[in-house]
Amino acid sequence: MPLRKGEGKGLWQTGGMPPPLIVLVGPTATGKSSLAVDLALTLAEGGQPAEVVNADSMLVYRGMDIGTAKPTVDERRGVPHHLIDIAEVTERASVAEFQDLARGVIADLRSRGVVPILVGGSALYTRAITDHFEFPGSDEEVRTRWQAELDRIGPHALHRILAERAPESAAKIEPGNGRRTVRALEVLELTGGHAPHIPEWTYELDDVHQFGLSLEREELDRRIDQRVEQMWQQGLVDEVRGLLDRGLRDGQTAVRAIGYRQVVAFLDGEVTEGDAKAEVQRATRKFFRRQLSWYRRDPRITWLDAAQPGAADEILTRLDLKLRRS
Repeated sequence: MPLRKGEGKGLWQTGGMPPPLIVLVGPTATGKSSLAVDLALTLAEGGQPAEVVNADSMLVYRGMDIGTAKPTVDERRGVPHHLIDIAEVTERASVAEFQDLARGVIADLRSRGVVPILVGGSALYTRAITDHFEFPGSDEEVRTRWQAELDRIGPHALHRILAERAPESAAKIEPGNGRRTVRALEVLELTGGHAPHIPEWTYELDDVHQFGLSLEREELDRRIDQRVEQMWQQGLVDEVRGLLDRGLRDGQTAVRAIGYRQVVAFLDGEVTEGDAKAEVQRATRKFFRRQLSWYRRDPRITWLDAAQPGAADEILTRLDLKLRRS
């Protein structure tokens, strides 16, 4: 198998053929981060360098470690990871900016004969990176005005405004998702329309190979609940306290992350600690079931059972067969 038994500098470093882009997607707690490292190390053993590219918008923030399940230095096992810890919690994350950053990293790795392994945090981010995906413009003044309106009247009332102006768009956005509602109203004001539909399955990048990790729902729920318990034991509440001192409230993106907004509510005295923990578990299960439903609609993804060992070997075998057929 050429992907595992390359010689010298590796299959793609000397042959003039750019390496493929391997994409790992699926819900949290399925082991994507660990599998990415296994895959990179297996390739490296055969002489083919590989590096991991993060596609989770929350892993970009310095200090947001426990609540995002960010792989530690030890867990990375010497494999370079890109687009982790590149922003402060006060900065606003943008999928359009992330698209540019990720595509730049992927292009650089491929130009050097390194296999990029993109590890996806959500369908929106992975598809924005791999697919033909254009974003409407943005205007700081317009966005700030709608953000102030969100702060004044709340997400549900703001969603009703969107429903009056663009009912089709509002139907695609959950009433409690204030951030997406603000963005929809911003785009609506700037362009006169808001497209709620994600484009069809069309790759913008070449030679993309996507693999998804799946679990039975009961097992996934168990792992998610267990992970949240571990986050509390590891000190999530203290992590959030420290981030509040560093301006977490001033950020428009980081403070809304699952886990962080619930702990902030607890520290503000709005809910009990037990209720905050239970809400993190519930919100995580709900979010990743929704994400899985998005991924399941993508016919280009090859699905693997996360409960079975040997996923790295199976990916390389399947990838080798695809390359032989092309």
